[in-house]
Amino acid sequence: MKSERAIRAKEFMKTLLSYKSALTGLIIIFFIVGLSVYAIATIPYPEAVRLWKLGEKSFIDNPRVAPPAWINFFLPKKLPETIILDSRNGEAGASKAIVSNVFRIEFAFNYQYDDFPSEINLFFFSSYNKSSPQITIYWQKPNGEIIKLKELTIKKGEDSYYISIDTTLEDKLKKLISQKVGGPINYSVGPEVLLFATEDQSILSRETVHPLKGKYKMIIEGAFYEEGFNIDAKLVLYGKVHGIAGTDYYRRDLSIALLWGAPIALSFGVVAAVSITCLQMIIAAISAWYGGKVDSIIQRLTEFNMILPFLPILMMISAFYKISIWVLLVVVIALSILGYGTKTYRAMFLQIREFPYVEAAKTYGASNMRIILKYLVPKVLPTIIPSLVISVADFVFLEAALAILGLGDPNAPTWGKLINDAYNAGALYLGYYHWVLEPAALLVLTALGFALLGFTLDKIFNPRLREM
Repeated sequence: MKSERAIRAKEFMKTLLSYKSALTGLIIIFFIVGLSVYAIATIPYPEAVRLWKLGEKSFIDNPRVAPPAWINFFLPKKLPETIILDSRNGEAGASKAIVSNVFRIEFAFNYQYDDFPSEINLFFFSSYNKSSPQITIYWQKPNGEIIKLKELTIKKGEDSYYISIDTTLEDKLKKLISQKVGGPINYSVGPEVLLFATEDQSILSRETVHPLKGKYKMIIEGAFYEEGFNIDAKLVLYGKVHGIAGTDYYRRDLSIALLWGAPIALSFGVVAAVSITCLQMIIAAISAWYGGKVDSIIQRLTEFNMILPFLPILMMISAFYKISIWVLLVVVIALSILGYGTKTYRAMFLQIREFPYVEAAKTYGASNMRIILKYLVPKVLPTIIPSLVISVADFVFLEAALAILGLGDPNAPTWGKLINDAYNAGALYLGYYHWVLEPAALLVLTALGFALLGFTLDKIFNPRLREM
């Protein structure tokens, strides 16, 4: 036979789920919880912080400020995604051959996008004793034409050649193409466009230039003059879209901050709401039950704390000390336990302590703490739970607001920090809408989920609202 408590819980859940608002709120909350679990399971928090702090050093293969790849489903033309070819991995399209004292590295790929890459970079990894190798880089187009791009001397260890910022190569390609099409290219354009452009009259205008689709090759040749020599290369053709969430100005994958923003927001909001509500409730119960000097001291402290400006004090502490998000959470709790809630709960407890069952418990010799925890506090829980659930969203927005103002944890990858970085980089002005809209949407979604659930609980626990 089922216990009475289990039956009540089942009836309560049946009543709760009969409201569409509660069902919607629970679905949203479960989605945010799912994001949190996935983030914790796939990327440890110290690793997420380390990657986010290193920025471009950790994400050198990502394009800069690229929107998410799924926008291609809604665009009339297919924007390019990043193509990475590395001779160290032995992957398709990348090959390396060393014969005698001559080496040759080839990168072959099929380009079928409707727009140009955002950048082209080459990275070298070599080892030698004294004689640095001289290399020559060639570019082969789909029609078989081969263009000599550059001659370089490679440094030992790691080296790079940023093709997109090579102005000498840009001028060379402009001159070469202008001779073919019989007209000058008068607009500013980088090598990443000139290497892929269709070489006809369309290239003479920025509005009509378009990429030539087909199979391309990059060939790297050179010679070495000592034993123990080795060289590898990595070609990165940066796209204009990336991943499920896109990237920011520092090439960081926004999915890391979007994922880890969920557990940070939930833990901050839930811990703050539950801790503050429980502490306020217990302090109010002690104040109402003991009365006298205890009540007077608590009420004076509460009134003093209520006249202090909460947000300015919190902003001042964050600005001066640059505390971590978890220390910030403790500060928020400490500044909030003596507040409006303490006054409200005290008024409730003053009425409840006069109830007959409380007087009976006192007569039977129940201790003060037993009466407070067993007879007073449980009586007000139904009225507190809805406001507790709603207040979670308040604290989620509080943490985000401080981060947006630049007063949050500078190292934590949170939704508010994303918006702050986007604001500092002028994301909206420059058209990088994904950088702002994605974290903002998750913030609104989280707040909506707790608000819908909280208002529904209020209707259930407060019969007066059921007809509204």
